[in-house]
Parts: sequence; C-alpha cells; structure tokens
Amino acid sequence: MTDLTGTPAIPPGTVAPAHVLTSLLRSRSGLTGAVISIILLLAGVLSLLHLLPYDAIAQAPASRLMGPSVAHWFGTDQFGRDVLSRVAAGVANSSLIAVVAVAFATLVGTAGGLVGGFFRGVPDAFIGGVTNVLFAFPPLLLALSLASVFQRNWFTVAVAIAIVYVPIFVRVTRGPVLSLCEVEFVRAATSTGRSRTMVMLRHVLPNLTSILIVQVTLSLSWAVLTEAALSFLGLGTPPPAPSLGSMIFEARTLVSVAPWTMVAPGVVVVLLVVGLNLLGDGLRDVLDPRNRGK
Repeated sequence: MTDLTGTPAIPPGTVAPAHVLTSLLRSRSGLTGAVISIILLLAGVLSLLHLLPYDAIAQAPASRLMGPSVAHWFGTDQFGRDVLSRVAAGVANSSLIAVVAVAFATLVGTAGGLVGGFFRGVPDAFIGGVTNVLFAFPPLLLALSLASVFQRNWFTVAVAIAIVYVPIFVRVTRGPVLSLCEVEFVRAATSTGRSRTMVMLRHVLPNLTSILIVQVTLSLSWAVLTEAALSFLGLGTPPPAPSLGSMIFEARTLVSVAPWTMVAPGVVVVLLVVGLNLLGDGLRDVLDPRNRGK
C-alpha cells in the first residue's frame, strides 16, 4: 500500500510477520495445528523425494496383510504394499490437489469480490448472480458433477474443487471491500484523480491480507476433505497413485481381518483436517484487530 504521495505505507490493521509468528507460537490451538500440519506435510515431502523405506505402489505378495511391526509400522495391505508409505504418498497427493484448488479459488474469488465490491453496479450484479447460482448446489454434489465431466486426473480434480470454493472467496472478499471503500484513506486516494483500478490494487487489496490468510488456511482443510470424499467415491486421484479416500474405500472389505488398512488413512485424514483447522483458528485469533495488545 502507498500513501497519497506514492511512498509505501503500512495498511491500517496490518500485523508484522514476526509478530504473527510469535503470537501464533503462544496460541495453543495455533501451535498444535502448526505442529500436526508440519509433521504430516513433512511425511508427504519425504514420499515425493522417495526417502521412505518402501515404494508406495510396489506390490509384495509375500508380505500381504501383515500387521503393524518394526518393518512395517502401519502394516501392509492386500497387495503387500506398505501402508505407511501409501499414507504419506496420499498426504502428498491430497495436499497438492488442495493447494492448487485453493490457490485457483483464491485468485478467482478474490478478484471477483474485489471488482464487485469496489465497482458495484453491473459487475457486482453479474458476479453476485454467478455466486448465488454456485451456492445453490451442495458443495460435494457440485464437485462430484464437475469431476465426472472432466477427464480424470489430479489437475481436473483440483479444478473441480476450486470451482466449488470460488464463491466462498467472493463473499469473504466483497464485504470488507464495501467497508474499505468508505474509509477515509481510500476516499482520499480516489479524490486525487488516480485511476480506480490503481486505488483498488494499491489501497484496498493490501488490507484484505489478514482475512485471506485465514480463509486460505481453513479452505485447505475443506479441500483435503472434499478430495478424500471424491476419491472414496471413485472420482478423485486415479490409481495407482495413492489417495487417502481411495485407501479407505479399498479397505472397507478388509476391516474385519486387517483393520489397520482403514484406521491409518482414516486417522491421517482426521489429523490433517483438524491440524489445518486449528492453524486457521490460531491465525484468526492472531490477526483479529480486537485481540491485539492482549
């Protein structure tokens, strides 16, 4: 953000990154969420770098349905594949899809909410109409419909999930933009003769950072859950790539003889979603202006 002379200025309500990190470490929910998320994401990174002891898709019939042991901490599945390696690869795949989906939704939704809230009139009416249409469909049903239309691969799954979350970012962005347009420094910048687009990008957009950071974190957890649901229903990450949802689906017939094949991916889905939610809650508390100075 810049002041009226064009020199950089700190947006009202902006929190320094160092203060955010320090306050997050003091937050019980934020710290817990960060630790859980980092551990699980680190396992996913190790899988992508092929640093785990076993290949996630390599079959070993001689080791099929082995229980948890020193050699296989989470046991093996019906094809002798190491469950721990598959869970780590599933975290990597789910996280990749969630990040791409939320990044797309953030860019498109924020742009829509920013343009609609700032310019109003016809742009606002059009963007609001599209948003209302998307909100009319249950999120999972809309994601299922979109995923079934596209060719099945990880990117199309990410796009389908992103389309579901675009209207959320539009709504989250539009409200604060309407309020910011009435704030004195924005009106003063507009009165100097600068283009409205420049005022929107240099004076309004920077003040949305805190809101967007929290919304992105929470949306990542929802996207992980949506991807797991799509994979469970057969419309997520295509095999042989591991997915937490498809692992749970495959384990449904083995739960009586090899419960670890369902427990491991199920617990990891819960931990990943809870970790990201707790991290989002912690960030919301840290970035809330009402909590500053406490």
